[in-house]
Amino acid sequence: MSDISFADEHVAARSPSEAAPVPVLFTGDNGEFRRLVTRGALLELVTAGFYRFWLATNIRRHLWSSTVIGGDALEYVGTARELLFGFFFALAILAPVYIAYIVIGFEAERQRAFASLPLGLFFAAFGQFAIYRARRYRLNRSAWRGLRFGMGGSGLAYMFRAIGWGLLIALTLGLALPWAEAALERYKMRHTYYGALEGGFVGRGGDFFKRAGWIWFTALILLLSPYVIGAVFRGPIWILAGVIYVIGAPALFAAFKAEQWRWWLRGLRLGGARLETRLTMSALLGNYFAFLGVLIGVLIAAAIVFGIVVATNRNAMVGTTPPIGVLIPIVLAYVATFLSIGVASRIFLMQRVWKLVASSLVVHGLAEAEDVATRASIAPSAIGEGFADSLDVVGF
Repeated sequence: MSDISFADEHVAARSPSEAAPVPVLFTGDNGEFRRLVTRGALLELVTAGFYRFWLATNIRRHLWSSTVIGGDALEYVGTARELLFGFFFALAILAPVYIAYIVIGFEAERQRAFASLPLGLFFAAFGQFAIYRARRYRLNRSAWRGLRFGMGGSGLAYMFRAIGWGLLIALTLGLALPWAEAALERYKMRHTYYGALEGGFVGRGGDFFKRAGWIWFTALILLLSPYVIGAVFRGPIWILAGVIYVIGAPALFAAFKAEQWRWWLRGLRLGGARLETRLTMSALLGNYFAFLGVLIGVLIAAAIVFGIVVATNRNAMVGTTPPIGVLIPIVLAYVATFLSIGVASRIFLMQRVWKLVASSLVVHGLAEAEDVATRASIAPSAIGEGFADSLDVVGF
């Protein structure tokens, strides 16, 4: 009896950070998400793409509400109207840049060619600003137990940091990536908060490189191996390269993402709360190969349809404009292929990855987040999302 009493007293005396870890649950239904994105893709088609703001909002609400931490689900309180207005506002700001480039093109082709490089660099840099502001918006529209997350900091300051690290990554052929990710994540998490709990990031670039550096060298070998083998055996390089890349590329990508997720998640801090993950490379690899199988199947089906249409209308297509009866099935096959790939990418590269990652997590020190004071802040607008969407870098 004395041993039991001592154990009970010891458990009761533990600090919140020493309490038992709390697993994260993902309760979303795969079929429900599949129907959501399929219907959304069709509505995007008939609305010339404008339904994507509503689709993005519905996807986030599904993923957030399906992620349960300590018995309570996350909430996404953003609206599609905010994304739409943010997109138009960002487009109004970026439109003069596009117009100036077109005017230069009308003036002289030589100047237009010269302007393409700084234009590309401008959008690459501005994309980093957009990514930061988009993350700030999404955090402010995310809540747990009625209290929203938040993020401060400067998108411009982050942009300049990202530019500097990007140049270093290019000069080192990618070897500086772990240190770049650590530095940029420290800046983002230093300005992240949940109530009075301040964020932080303790992951180090050296640790990431030790765990994932072999992937860089393996990728280099993978890239050169078809040419080396082809030169030795005098075989068709393109067939060999296709086989090696189709098998090797997803495996290396899964290995890299698994190491990246584990390193990033374990480095996150929010007050005394921290994460631990059991995510494995095999789980991600199975998901990526499933997506690859669907992608290959869709492309094969499209090629078969196209081949049948051409074979059955060969005479009608010789020397003349293809008749409408030939163009309609080709256009329908193209649209169906495009929509199918979009739906599959959202299923396997968004929801399934989110599910694998969320289900692998346990939270240490969650009790500290149960009673935190609200921190006053100015709610950011959706212009960051608008910039990101107009630059085609919108994501989660």
